[in-house]
Amino acid sequence: MGKLAVHALRAVLVGVFTGTLFVQALMVLALAGGKDPEEGSLPLTSLRVITILGMVSVQVAVVCVGRLVSMVRRGTVFSHAAFRYVDGVIGAIASAALVWFAVTAVNAPGQRDDPGVTVIMGGIGVAILGVALIVYVLRMLLAQAVARDAEAAQMQAELAEVI
Repeated sequence: MGKLAVHALRAVLVGVFTGTLFVQALMVLALAGGKDPEEGSLPLTSLRVITILGMVSVQVAVVCVGRLVSMVRRGTVFSHAAFRYVDGVIGAIASAALVWFAVTAVNAPGQRDDPGVTVIMGGIGVAILGVALIVYVLRMLLAQAVARDAEAAQMQAELAEVI
């Protein structure tokens, strides 16, 4: 992975992390203030808490991806240490799907006239879970690569003994 790509990705990750911290701070301030400018609409307190939890899942994913990028740059990504961070990304994506389902549930009573919106939102939640499954498949590929790397190192050591 080139230096430019690593620096660009790190800049994006820092921007996303900073943005999520900003949104969390705003939501905490809004919760502390307790003012709902749109009385009678969606339950804003529930949505604010859900937003804070959603931002936590994004932050976990950002930190894990940042660690994986560092491992790629050092050439150590094909090791057992990488699994911890890949599992963190999978968990963060799965929790983001659960958060999205919570948003869907909070929003559903307001969509009685048009239940299609709730169905579409549920479909988006299923798609987010699909992304978690894709990352899980990639984790299995990483496991195969790590196993092959260990096998190749063992064969090379055996060959060195023979020579």
